[in-house]
Amino acid sequence: MATGLHSGAAEPPKATGLRFALAVAGWNAEITHALRDGCLERLHWADCASAEVFEVPGSFELVYASSRLAQSGHYDAVVAIGSVIQGETRHFEFICQAVAQGIAHLNTLSDCPVVFCVLTDNTWEQAKDRSGGRLGNKGTEAADAAIEMARFGQALIG
Repeated sequence: MATGLHSGAAEPPKATGLRFALAVAGWNAEITHALRDGCLERLHWADCASAEVFEVPGSFELVYASSRLAQSGHYDAVVAIGSVIQGETRHFEFICQAVAQGIAHLNTLSDCPVVFCVLTDNTWEQAKDRSGGRLGNKGTEAADAAIEMARFGQALIG
């Protein structure tokens, strides 16, 4: 059954009255801060009640921060923002897998949705392209997803 929440239009769904938390990794800050800014701009454009930013050291720490934020009861949705860029070791694989599985697991435990906005790119150029470059800003898309998921949760309880 379709919910009718996603219109596919450039204009974001309305976020009036909704409260958001953004957990933002400090590692690869040029990328994550651009994603953060895109997300915040979109949430404010959509008329959210509040959007608070919480910095953590890296993408691995996003799971813990997102869990605490979701459990706090203060937010309608959490956006986990990070950037992991392929290096010469398998560290990339371990971090990407742990963060993706951790965020997915959080979404089975909480009534507060956690949106995954972690870029997992092979190169710095790819990350730049997806954080405000030629491919847009994935932070903006994450904001839209957070609004839609918060509204989805509201529709189920009210």
